[in-house]
Amino acid sequence: MADFKKQLDNYRLTTAQIFYHLPDYEQILQEFIWQEYDLVPQFPELFKFLDFWEKKIEGRLHSVYVAKREIITASDYRNADWLGTLQ
Repeated sequence: MADFKKQLDNYRLTTAQIFYHLPDYEQILQEFIWQEYDLVPQFPELFKFLDFWEKKIEGRLHSVYVAKREIITASDYRNADWLGTLQ
């Protein structure tokens, strides 16, 4: 319910695909996925995380791709009749 309240306060589900250089192998890129509710288009939570990354984490940032999800409505809800794994 707290997530829905955030959406009403203009927060949107934000996903960032972050590519960074491995500290010991600069030529190799690694991927990290970050997901959080954030204000669009300012993205204060994402920028706070990226600032933390640059100060505290050794892997140098290469690129960041951002996607957002609009507000979730009741019509987006679907009940799953079956959940399983196919091999």
